[in-house]
Amino acid sequence: MRIDIITVLPELLKSPFEASILKRAIEAKLVEVHFHNLRDYTSDNYKSIDDTQFGGGAGMVMMIEPIDKCISALKAERDYDEIIYMTPDGETLKQGMANQLSLKENIIILCGHYKGVDQRVRDQFITREISIGDYVLSGGELGAAVLCDAVIRLIPGVLGNETSALTDSFQDNLLAPPIYTKPREYKGWKVPELLFSGNLPKIEKWREEQAYLRTKERRPDLLAED
Repeated sequence: MRIDIITVLPELLKSPFEASILKRAIEAKLVEVHFHNLRDYTSDNYKSIDDTQFGGGAGMVMMIEPIDKCISALKAERDYDEIIYMTPDGETLKQGMANQLSLKENIIILCGHYKGVDQRVRDQFITREISIGDYVLSGGELGAAVLCDAVIRLIPGVLGNETSALTDSFQDNLLAPPIYTKPREYKGWKVPELLFSGNLPKIEKWREEQAYLRTKERRPDLLAED
């Protein structure tokens, strides 16, 4: 998979990809992540990529020309499965969406900034608009990092245990069940005895029951989606 991220602040984005799972995925060549500074695609002498709104109003708007030049340059080199715009009014990111995107080959992510982008960018270039929640950030960079993390960890070979991602919360619309590790007892707090029984079918059934009960208690809305 290749991910191209278009941003005004590439320095804000690089850190999450230089450690842990994302770094290992890049080093193993399971994914390529490239950052493109939008200011490199403007013909303005001052490297401006934004201007005031037509019709008046507070806040600056990202101009269409540099975005068009950047996206067009990338599309001239390869085909893209999705061109994603990170925006608060987009479709809320969920696990099923991350699953779908992990199967794509080439993706562009455009990070919004200031008041947002010229609407013509959304009309002409964007194939999918994604939000990471009902709140507003200073720009789309942090949202893009969250999206990449959610997607890249699902690529085969990225995680050490191939089944790990399949048992995460929100797979099958359920939260993950309780998990335990050593010591077996701590300050009188004990691990359920069933987990030491060696009876894998019973343990799996217990985990499924716990996942359902936890979801019913904490996120009943997920069960309503079935």
